[in-house]
Amino acid sequence: MRALLVVNPAATTTSARTRDVLIHALASDLKLETVTTEYRGHARDLGRQAVQRGEIELVIVLGGDGTVNEVVNGLLHAGPDPDDLPRLAVVPGGSTNVFARALGLPNDAVEATGALLDALHAGGERTVGLGLAAGTPGTEDAEVPARWFTFCAGFGFDAGVVGRVEQKRERGRRSTHALYIRQVVRQFLGDPHRRRGTITLRRPDEKPVDGLALSIVCNTAPWTYLGNKPVYAAPRASFDTALDVLGLTRLTPPAVTRYGTQLLTSTPERGPHGRHAVSLHDLTDFTLDSQVPLPFQMDGDHLGLRTSVTFTGVRRALRVIV
Repeated sequence: MRALLVVNPAATTTSARTRDVLIHALASDLKLETVTTEYRGHARDLGRQAVQRGEIELVIVLGGDGTVNEVVNGLLHAGPDPDDLPRLAVVPGGSTNVFARALGLPNDAVEATGALLDALHAGGERTVGLGLAAGTPGTEDAEVPARWFTFCAGFGFDAGVVGRVEQKRERGRRSTHALYIRQVVRQFLGDPHRRRGTITLRRPDEKPVDGLALSIVCNTAPWTYLGNKPVYAAPRASFDTALDVLGLTRLTPPAVTRYGTQLLTSTPERGPHGRHAVSLHDLTDFTLDSQVPLPFQMDGDHLGLRTSVTFTGVRRALRVIV
């Protein structure tokens, strides 16, 4: 099988020696071409080129969720076609690796490589759904290009946290769970819209949901991990359905305490719930509008400020090796 291995040399949990061992193991079973990413967006370009060449059957990503997102957007640059596009495989190398772990892969790169080779020998694969986010026609964000996401997007509070973490990382800080928790507190203290939400969720032929201060869009569950602990914002979200949404209409100190505790104690059967929580399941098309520009993120990548984002859940988008 002809395969392309896309390696992020900045992956936080793999050393150069470990990457060499993994590459050797994969090359023993595949006709492998290895490329190391050199700039932001390089993995997306490599995914697109793999499709255009027409000879690559499998694209393997050795990196974190950001590198996976880029490759997926390259593979799907002309739209989803799971029967004809190269298959995707992931060897986790980032700090959280939500997409790989949600697929059931080990979080250790060496173990995941062994699982990948076993799956290739057994013919193990599945077709997963993905989310697509684009600028909304008729708004100031109308020209924002569409972009795919694999496990989550956030508009508002949680995207602000992601942006703060990225700023710290650009200044040399390591991505740790303590860093995320500190930025949650700082975002809460500095967010002027937490008491009165500015976001409206609109669906075709449905009454709008107004006053959201936080909106998390999930394509799978868990939403994220704190160490080895899965966190479920939308427990029913699945790669086999469209998109789920968790919205909160209030982020006062008591509300944050309540819903933060519910997130930390969430299970596959129960996520955040209560008077100020809005949970919606299996949405194919919807729009999030805000009265003011708010932070926006996808798959943990901060994308700046937006006032309106249109989402589409595509149930069969890409084949992955599992």
